[in-house]
Amino acid sequence: MSTGTEPSAAVGEVVLAARDIAKSYGSIRALKGVNFDIHRGQVTTLFGENGAGKSTLMKILSGVVQPTSGAIILDGRPVSFASSTEAREHGISIIHQELSLAPNLSVRDNIFMGREIRTATGVDFAEEERQTRALMAELEEEIDPLTPVEDLRLGQQQIVEIARALSVNSRILIMDEPTSALSASEVEVLFKVIRDLTARGVSIVYISHHLEEALQITDHAVVLRDGAMTAYAPRAAIDLEWIVRNMVGDNFDLGTPPTGYEFGPPVLQVEQVSVADGTAGFLLVDRLSLDVRAGEIVCIYGLMGAGRTELLECLAGRIAPAGGRVLLDGADISGLSIAERIARGLALVPEDRQRDGLVQTMSVGQNLSLASIRAFTKGLFTSRRSEQSIVEDAIRKVTVKTDGGGAAIGSLSGGNQQKVVIGKMLATNPKVLLLDEPSRGIDVGAKGEVFRLLAARARQGLAVVYTTSEVGECLSIAHRIVVMHRGRISAEFGSDVSKERIMAASGEAMVA
Repeated sequence: MSTGTEPSAAVGEVVLAARDIAKSYGSIRALKGVNFDIHRGQVTTLFGENGAGKSTLMKILSGVVQPTSGAIILDGRPVSFASSTEAREHGISIIHQELSLAPNLSVRDNIFMGREIRTATGVDFAEEERQTRALMAELEEEIDPLTPVEDLRLGQQQIVEIARALSVNSRILIMDEPTSALSASEVEVLFKVIRDLTARGVSIVYISHHLEEALQITDHAVVLRDGAMTAYAPRAAIDLEWIVRNMVGDNFDLGTPPTGYEFGPPVLQVEQVSVADGTAGFLLVDRLSLDVRAGEIVCIYGLMGAGRTELLECLAGRIAPAGGRVLLDGADISGLSIAERIARGLALVPEDRQRDGLVQTMSVGQNLSLASIRAFTKGLFTSRRSEQSIVEDAIRKVTVKTDGGGAAIGSLSGGNQQKVVIGKMLATNPKVLLLDEPSRGIDVGAKGEVFRLLAARARQGLAVVYTTSEVGECLSIAHRIVVMHRGRISAEFGSDVSKERIMAASGEAMVA
């Protein structure tokens, strides 16, 4: 991995200073005079709720967008970037929260896209492959450079994105939610790489909603709220309570399992369901059985590759089972399509909102109402009033921050886009709601809102099944915790279980 020529500044000295950075989008003030410094060879972590302005600030520093006012000072001199290419020429690279890979191209071609290694006879594919293998070895990942990106799981795609950023000469590397889809072992690999980079003098700007995780590598913390900086401090002066207090005003709690009511009868029954990996020839989900009752909240925990995502996608009809059957209200729905399952009352909030949950060319309102189209259409006729009612109700219930249903979906922050996906599926009035990593890309405040919403719907009889790779989320609203390991249920616990027992059952102790 090449990091270019190291700057002459000593470790800890200011490499880049942001001064009075402001950015407006029409009447919305995304940033309000933000000031902070990036130090050589150190990690500056940016905390804040969705909509606080974190991603906007990083896009400005990396040349993706330009500030309305303010100055960027690099090595003591004012600079301005008209594009991300110009920023990279000055040694600033960014890994975006939403991946920007070409799915039909290989890992190698994605890493060297736009800066191919050329000889007199053309592109030197062999050298590109060699360097790609070296990058993957450094990241401790066994990903074939010639594998198409679309064949990789989301966590593996994130590794490719990181490898691409690390392959260029970077003095300042901005990481916007780099661990959002990574397993615990992959996070440890990333942190090792970050420590290695900072030891070489590379400056890291790190954005994460995983607060405890980010504290492990932070040297300085900046907190944004509503576009303004509310706090700045070195690592020695901060803790989790300090971060949350400055983000949302007080301590925050993801809640407890809802009580005061009895569960109804089993509404979802999974009987000996298997999901096969067609390329590897083994079972991703291995003869798994599970019952979920009306009003019950079940959390499925497991490491990456445990089969969590494949199980939920199979239940929702996105992938075919290799065996077993799925019952909803006692009726076998194994042969039904996705739309038919939604109509029967089984809905899924997918892991990857960009690929599977949203239509980028549609508005916020159109995305919210898309899954409920049968509720406001009759033949060729559409009731705009009914559709508008569905949209307004969903925006209010899931607290989407938007100018209205007509706003472009791309104008929302990542967390608010996730809320749109959740709101879209809740608008179908499901009996069972499946959520695959529902807090991915959601800040601590929004996460609490989502979990409280799910708890409230459970009290009304909704059966909720959600997956997570965060142990803390298991111990929030779930009545029951199901742990998966290598495609099977390795343990089931009540809500009073310890984090250690959950992690041990998942096999996490083996890779920690």
